[in-house]
Amino acid sequence: MKYSYYSRIFIFLLLSFLILSCESDNAPIIYNKDSNEYVNEWMYDQMKKYYRWNTSMPAQGNLSLNPKEYFKNLLQKEDVYSYAIHPALPDTAPQSLRRSFGFDVSFVEFGGKYYGVIVYTLAGSPAKNSGLQRGQLITKIDGTVLNAGNYEQLYKNMVGAAKLNLETISFSSKSGFSNPKEIAVLQGFSFSQPIPYQIISDKNAKIGYVEIPHFDVGQAQQFLQIFQELKNKSITELVLDLRYNGGGDIASATALSIILAPNIKATDLFIKFEGNANGGNVDQSFEQALKSNEAKISFDALRGAHPSINRIYILCGNRTASASELIINNLKSYMNVIALGGKTFGKDVAGFPIEDDRIPGSKGWVLYPSIYKLFNSRHEGGYSKGIDPNIYTDELQELEVFPLGNRSEILLSAALRSISGNTGKMKAAELQLLRLSKVYTDSDPLLRFNP
Repeated sequence: MKYSYYSRIFIFLLLSFLILSCESDNAPIIYNKDSNEYVNEWMYDQMKKYYRWNTSMPAQGNLSLNPKEYFKNLLQKEDVYSYAIHPALPDTAPQSLRRSFGFDVSFVEFGGKYYGVIVYTLAGSPAKNSGLQRGQLITKIDGTVLNAGNYEQLYKNMVGAAKLNLETISFSSKSGFSNPKEIAVLQGFSFSQPIPYQIISDKNAKIGYVEIPHFDVGQAQQFLQIFQELKNKSITELVLDLRYNGGGDIASATALSIILAPNIKATDLFIKFEGNANGGNVDQSFEQALKSNEAKISFDALRGAHPSINRIYILCGNRTASASELIINNLKSYMNVIALGGKTFGKDVAGFPIEDDRIPGSKGWVLYPSIYKLFNSRHEGGYSKGIDPNIYTDELQELEVFPLGNRSEILLSAALRSISGNTGKMKAAELQLLRLSKVYTDSDPLLRFNP
């Protein structure tokens, strides 16, 4: 069959149009750099690559959503640890009373009345500088009296506030209620914390007590000095207070573990990271985990500060998280770890930040996804619902709350009794602890792994 010149031109143009149409259909959509779609498409691609549960992520979905909401929709239901922030949007960062004001609070009912109990204050924090201290009782928050129906909402209000107006009162078993105060606390920063420690003599035992508020980067030198002194004083037992330690730097937590664990070598396996098919699995020895973020202090130097102990009592609770839980779980492979207190927070994941740096000179969103699950050298882990203590003891059993490190303080007292072999029952609790559906803990949102 022969075609005319015009027929051939028509067929050529038709084919060209069809080809261009197909190419147009398959071409990627280029979104405006100021749009939610531009951000969310990037988020989805990063999560598909790195997220521990990438194979069960939903479809890409509605890219026009607010990025904070869009990111949340990508997460597994049980994953409460992954998050995304924008450096220019402070409200996207995780919030807690400790982060904003420098204190933690629990709620109790006693004698038909309701109180917020200050359980922890950071040194140099807005809370501490305003006069708040452990053991004080909150009776009113912004003029509202605490009761059974409002304490949780008032707690949430405090977490999101920029200023707190509190009415407090003190209590002791000897003098009862006294010293009512009105205290205003402004939101502000709290910086690196001291590490209190002491030696407690109890019968034939010399017991070291160390309270660590957080695992900051570069703490190995501080741990070295503290435990060298405790070793020189010939302690025979150790109580490590991690009940308000929300985690921090893996290398610093490893440095402490190197000091504590008996009979270990630098090459002994300390931690196992298990990721998806893209991230793979990573095993780190004590020395490798130490060197991940600590270049000044050696494994051998830390080992030189090991006191003569084969077991350790770790005081814990629902604010014990991340690197603190790592110590409890991973030291179990090498020594007798006796956890005492309440169930821990349950953060058994790690990852690394992923920054949107596509626009030169501009800081974009930063993702902190759960990339790895954590295990010890015996492949024991799976504590996403928390680590159960060996000895359950609520630190709030009486309305009088003693300072941390005081021998009358509930958890330390229980540890001392256990060390001495006194297994007698404690007296019944005098108050009712009120549970919160969500604790806005200052646990590190992500245990940072340096790949």
